[in-house]
Amino acid sequence: MAYRKTPAELRRLDAAREHLIARATAVVAEVGWSQASVTAVADSAGIAAGSVYQHFPSKSALAVEVFRRAAGHEVAVLEEVLRGPGDAVSRLASGVGVFARRALENRGLAYALLAAPAEPAVGAERLDHRRRYRALFAEVVREGIATGQLPPQHAEITAAALTGAVGEVLAYPLGAPDDTATGTTGSTGSTDDLLAELTATVLRCAGAAAHPTTA
Repeated sequence: MAYRKTPAELRRLDAAREHLIARATAVVAEVGWSQASVTAVADSAGIAAGSVYQHFPSKSALAVEVFRRAAGHEVAVLEEVLRGPGDAVSRLASGVGVFARRALENRGLAYALLAAPAEPAVGAERLDHRRRYRALFAEVVREGIATGQLPPQHAEITAAALTGAVGEVLAYPLGAPDDTATGTTGSTGSTDDLLAELTATVLRCAGAAAHPTTA
């Protein structure tokens, strides 16, 4: 008869796996994908490198799980704002503001998710999540068109442009050293200015007549 793990053993394995993912996420946020070796992750988790393979068959599989968890959470946060209360334009402005501020408050992880060089499996996940962002933006743009807040346009093309613009605007400040990341360090005002300009650009791209203040 094959041995079956007890419920207690399964809980311990699940807890160990979650701890490993959390430490891997922290390592990626600190040093990026390329330097987040199995050894570095194992050291951070306080386990032997070989123990990593009890939970994941390869470094790539662990990296994909880290990306899915972290990026999936950001998609969920954006979705909550874009599908929340308020009119379409206000929600679009708030969504961009919330997304960008969260990125600037956790620059290392945000850069890893948005732009840092990564292995092909992570790159494929990044493309999939960009499609999810585009779908959310397209949904709110279509609503804005239907309510007359936005002019007639191809919602999917606008959404693709918005997704690219937000990522491109954030890529440099997220990836730059602290002492050169203009608009992300120093006074709170500089960050607020960057967020205001980014939001205004997004709304102009969508054709909004007014630029509501971001949350």
